[in-house]
Formats: sequence, C-alpha cells, structure tokens
Amino acid sequence: MIGNLKPLEIVLIIAVILLLFGAKKLPDMARSLGKSARILKSEAKAMKKDDAAPTAETVADTTPPAATARTIQAAPGDVASSRPVSEAKPTTQS
Repeated sequence: MIGNLKPLEIVLIIAVILLLFGAKKLPDMARSLGKSARILKSEAKAMKKDDAAPTAETVADTTPPAATARTIQAAPGDVASSRPVSEAKPTTQS
C-alpha cells in the first residue's frame, strides 16, 4: 500500500502532519520516538540475553542471584530521563 503512494499524495500527507502538530513540535516528537526505539531495542536485547541457553557455568552455579532491581538504562546523551522521578504530592486547599 505504501509503495502505491504518488509523490503528490506524500506531499499532502506531510502538509497535513505539519498543520496538525506544527513545525516546532515535530523535532521533539521525532526525538522522543528515537529514544523510545532505543530503549525498546536495548530491552529486547536484554530479554534475548536472559533467554539464552544455559552454559555449563550457569548450570553448575546453583546459588540464587542477588536481589537487585532491574532498571531501564537511559538513552546515550539523555540527561532528563536518567534522573529518578519523584511522585507529585497532592496539594490541599485551605
């Protein structure tokens, strides 16, 4: 279906996207989409690594692993998401 699009139709789709979101928000949206894709890719690699066939060393080692919390690594160069996020406290009106 995508291969059947003509150049005029592609330009029209791009124009509609620009009108809906605006030119200022498109780079931010693309950046966040890229960060999400990198995180998804790294988590998929980690899951594949966890599901790998056990080697002789891992079979011989029967001690339980240390209880460590698994965290999602921030994307390279991403400073904002590497900080811990605190929950917002509810405010009461007096």
